Amino acid sequence: MQLHPQAQEYLERYPSDPGPRPDLAGIQEARDRDDLALQRGPLTHLPFVRDESAEDVPIRVYRADRGDGPLPVVVYFHGGGWITGGIKRSDALGRDLAIRTGAVVVSVGYRLAPEHPFPAAADDAWTVVRDIFARPAFYQCDGAVAVMGESAGGNLAAVAAWQARDAGLRLAHQVLVHPALDAAMDSPSFTEFAKGFGLDAEDVAWCLDHYAGQADPADPRLSPLRLPSVAGLAPATVVTAECDVLRDDGERYGARLAEAGVPVETRRFDGAIHGFFALPGLFDQAVEARDYVAARLREAL
Repeated sequence: MQLHPQAQEYLERYPSDPGPRPDLAGIQEARDRDDLALQRGPLTHLPFVRDESAEDVPIRVYRADRGDGPLPVVVYFHGGGWITGGIKRSDALGRDLAIRTGAVVVSVGYRLAPEHPFPAAADDAWTVVRDIFARPAFYQCDGAVAVMGESAGGNLAAVAAWQARDAGLRLAHQVLVHPALDAAMDSPSFTEFAKGFGLDAEDVAWCLDHYAGQADPADPRLSPLRLPSVAGLAPATVVTAECDVLRDDGERYGARLAEAGVPVETRRFDGAIHGFFALPGLFDQAVEARDYVAARLREAL
């Protein structure tokens, strides 16, 4: 393992914080403040950006072309440990995805813990996916729907994918970017990168404690890696970062999908750390990863 120079520079600028974890007021402050906003990419002007709701779940809909004909839809779930993040913080990425994929992008403002613990976020994610299938004309959807998420959002995308399968709704693709897929936290990468690589194992445990509470860690809505069968799930793209506690979650899931005959491509970004995908202003690999993901989505859709 050798850190990418840009990852090394990032970790020197933003070392792990050994201090106490924030209380609810501190969590709200972290939600309101985004010290890396300028590194998330430009807020590129699009001809169509609209705030709506799917039942009671806030969404933002992006479309990069000026037409009004039906297009594929990509449903995006942000990261943030089920605790932070949101539509506003993901705005630059939502616009970028719409441009790169040519699809309608629906960014989901799911409820956050600890105010709304498990399974609130998973329920909201499923509500949006189900609503797109129920009201395709509202979303200008041509019938092809993909889900995509980063970190905790990757968890929600994976959960929505198996819920869609079980409901008889056919997803065209699922994209899981350094996803959190197993509440057990017992993989080798959790030991190897436990501290000092941006996302510490203690950070994941803290987030899970606030989101999951006393829920069964084997519940597949919390740990999709524990799903009894992954056969028949949507084709997948799994992106992992080499120096990330969650690396093995994604790679093990990709291996399970392949063993079950699900078309899947898993790509590890060498020397990368957790969260790189969201910060193209800091990591060249973010642009490379977005090009890769967009190409996979365009092919699938």
